[in-house]
Amino acid sequence: MRPLVLASASPRRVQLLREAGFAFEAVSPDGVEEAHDAALTPGALTVENARRKACAVSALRPEALVIGADTLVYVDGIPLGKPAGHDEARAMLRSLSGRAHEVCTGVFLAWDSGRRGLGFHDVTEVVFKTLTDDDIRAYHALVNPLDKAGAYGIQEHGGRIIAGHEGSWTNVMGLPMEKLAAALRDIKAR
Repeated sequence: MRPLVLASASPRRVQLLREAGFAFEAVSPDGVEEAHDAALTPGALTVENARRKACAVSALRPEALVIGADTLVYVDGIPLGKPAGHDEARAMLRSLSGRAHEVCTGVFLAWDSGRRGLGFHDVTEVVFKTLTDDDIRAYHALVNPLDKAGAYGIQEHGGRIIAGHEGSWTNVMGLPMEKLAAALRDIKAR
């Protein structure tokens, strides 16, 4: 099988692949402009952004199978990416407080300099506890909210803010490992 490359600087994605036992190299897809097309569904938008990242790195590493990923949090159909600052991070958690929302991660596997590829996405529903401003401040004192879509990480003290979830836990972390493993098996079988 081709060498595996993760087109991401996300420590959570690196952690997930390592814990699953994959041998890979992580390469940051610097300079990739992400799509922000409101006409696209959450799945299509995240897969398109994952494709852009994977193809940019695949052009540099044509011999490799490159994994690109993009995660967005959606509440009431409105995407929440990474907050620009702490005020926006607090506002994001206030908007999620006591409610269900969706986390969508798009994945794109690219090879042959990006000329060939396979994309898919996964959606997980997450329900937040009702949070006070003190709860939000205490949570953000424990984690860096600025590098996470929706200003939270399910794996980092998530029990303080999350009441439950339905779907893939790893999808919320940024890489739906169950679907990724199946896609890698499918590519290997080709």
